[in-house]
Amino acid sequence: MTERKYFGTDGIRGKVGLKTINPQFVTKLGWAAGKVLAGRGTNKVLIGKDTRISGYMLESALEAGLSAAGINIGLLGPMPTPAIAYLTKTFRSEAGIVISASHNPYYDNGIKFFSADGFKLDDDIELAIEAMMDQPMECVASDKLGKATRINDAAGRYIEFCKGAFPSELSLKGLKIVVDCAHGATYHIAPNVLSELGAEVIEIGTKPDGLNINDKVGATSMKATVDKVLEEKADLGFALDGDGDRIMMVDHLGNVIDGDQILFIVARDALKSGRLNGGGVVGTLMTNLALENALAELGIPFERSKVGDRYVMELLQQKGWAIGGESSGHILNLNLASTGDGMVAGLQVITAMLRANMNLHDISSGFVKYPQTLINVRYDAGATNPLEDTRVDDITQMAEQALGKTGRVLLRKSGTEPLLRVMVEAEDEANSKDWAEKIAEVVRKVAN
Repeated sequence: MTERKYFGTDGIRGKVGLKTINPQFVTKLGWAAGKVLAGRGTNKVLIGKDTRISGYMLESALEAGLSAAGINIGLLGPMPTPAIAYLTKTFRSEAGIVISASHNPYYDNGIKFFSADGFKLDDDIELAIEAMMDQPMECVASDKLGKATRINDAAGRYIEFCKGAFPSELSLKGLKIVVDCAHGATYHIAPNVLSELGAEVIEIGTKPDGLNINDKVGATSMKATVDKVLEEKADLGFALDGDGDRIMMVDHLGNVIDGDQILFIVARDALKSGRLNGGGVVGTLMTNLALENALAELGIPFERSKVGDRYVMELLQQKGWAIGGESSGHILNLNLASTGDGMVAGLQVITAMLRANMNLHDISSGFVKYPQTLINVRYDAGATNPLEDTRVDDITQMAEQALGKTGRVLLRKSGTEPLLRVMVEAEDEANSKDWAEKIAEVVRKVAN
């Protein structure tokens, strides 16, 4: 694949004010994207954002660049990433743009694109946009400039979409649910979806101020949700991330239910109800080995992709399957949505609970996760890749031989910073920690 200058696995992301996430770059990006998309017949693009303070600035910059390229713009305001994918389709727009850095702190932001069918842009289009960035920016004639309009009923439309993913014969009546929106884009969505389906809803993380997104709340900081579930004696809790494409859950005892457990619940329910249709489940290199083994016992095929929802999606499409996801709570079900959707995934879990007449604790106990030790080792970005050193290879092989079928070893470089992630998984926690520390020590010696 051609080397990318700007796009990563999930669009363009960085710290606000630096190389790419600044008004000048984003205006040029809007223009470049507009030129490329216009050449493919695009006339209208939707723009949505999460609740970061920088979203207003970047929205205006994108709007200016797209207008200069002759593209009309529909402004959605703060909306979850999956909502923008859905609304791009329902409004018959040719593309959608999300301004978000997902689970990152407020001082980061990013830009990612969806095609007309709600999927991420093909590689060739992203590469064409990068190539256009090298061209001088020009403005179309005044009578050809794109027009911008604000879409006022976007939230209501997406709320109805989420409710439509829940079986009409079922109800949430009688359930007390804590929902943590991470002060992010679902703050005006998730509580309404759950309450309109009949639940008693306890809200946290629903007062965004531009600076508090993902701050000690949401899917990446579970304590707030756990504490509130226990305090309120709730039946369960939803914890979404800043842009609403991830979910982690909490049972009535305060146990965190992560993406691997959610995948198991959803896949088993699909199998029981005949909706799996002979398909399987896609996880990633980080998916717990216990999930793979539990699915095998049910006769459900399982495959691993590289880490990242983009790669999960690619493998799902390649296999013709529908269900996949990551331990972090990014869950895909292509029968219901074209991208990861935290609310849809949470509703699938509750659907499985109600069908089985089980609470979240009991329905998630189909397998016990293997202890997993993860150690991040920083190395000099200009130094030799530690993965290419024979000493690292030797210690890794020793660990794999010692663990056999009762564990696994994964070494991978971070895609965003000079870190080598050392992960060891084993039935025995002491073995997991011991081998992870041994491998990390060798990596440190090699890297420094």
